[in-house]
Amino acid sequence: MTHELGTQVGQLARRSVIRTLRQPAQIVPSLIFPLFLLAVNSGGLKSVTNLPGFPTDSYLTFALAITFMQGALFSVINSGTDLARDIETGFLNRMALTPLRGSALLSGLLAGSLLLGLMQALAYLIIGLAFGAELVAGVGGFFVIIALSVSVTVAFGTIGMFAALRTGSGEAVQGLFPVFFVFLFLSSMALPLNLIQTDWFHTVASINPVSYLLQAFRSLLIEGWEPSKIALGFGIALGIGTLGMLAASSALKSRLVRT
Repeated sequence: MTHELGTQVGQLARRSVIRTLRQPAQIVPSLIFPLFLLAVNSGGLKSVTNLPGFPTDSYLTFALAITFMQGALFSVINSGTDLARDIETGFLNRMALTPLRGSALLSGLLAGSLLLGLMQALAYLIIGLAFGAELVAGVGGFFVIIALSVSVTVAFGTIGMFAALRTGSGEAVQGLFPVFFVFLFLSSMALPLNLIQTDWFHTVASINPVSYLLQAFRSLLIEGWEPSKIALGFGIALGIGTLGMLAASSALKSRLVRT
C-alpha cells in the first residue's frame, strides 16, 4: 500500500514538475515582478532607514523579505490554474476512474509549487545579495531562508488547489491574486510593526500572519539567529499548508466521483 501510494505521488509529481518547466509564462513573471518591485522599493524608500528604531541601514535588506512573500502569492495562482485546467480538460474525471488516492493527487500536484519555490528563493536571495543585501545569519541562514521560502510557497499552493477544486475555473483562481496582495499590504511589509503609528493599521498588521512570515525572513537577514521568530515562521507555513490540504481534500471529494 505504501509503495503504491509512493508510486502514485511520484508519477504525478513528475508530471507537475515537467508541466511547470514547460510553462515559462508562469515562471518568468514570478521571478521578474518581485525583483522589479524590490528595485523600486529599495530605491524609493531608502530614507525610511533614518527613522529611529529602524532595524537596518539597508532598505534593500529589509525589502528583500517581501520578494519571498510575493513569490509565494504566485504559487496560489500557478498551482490553482494548473489544477483548474485539469478539471476543465476532464483529466480529473479520468483520474476518478483509476485507483488513484486523493492524497497522492494533491501531494503530487504540489511538486510544481515546490520546484517553483526553490527557483524563486535561489533567484531572489542570490540577486539580492549580489546587489548589496546583508545576510547576518551567514551560510546556514542562506539554506534556512531557502527552506522557509519553499515551505511558504508550497503552503500557499494548497490554497490555490482548494480554490481550483471549489470553483473549477482558472479565471476564478486568478481573480484571487489581488485579494491576497491586500493581505501583503496590510502587514509589516513597508515598516516594522513597532514603527507603524496608525492604530487600526498596527492592529491589522499585528494579527496578519504575513507579518510574522516576513519577520522570520528578516530575522535571518538582519538580526542573525532568532530561533523563536524562525520557528514561528515555519509554524505558520505548516499551519497554512495543513489547513489548505484539509480544505483541498474536502473539496476533492466532491470532484473525484468514482464511477
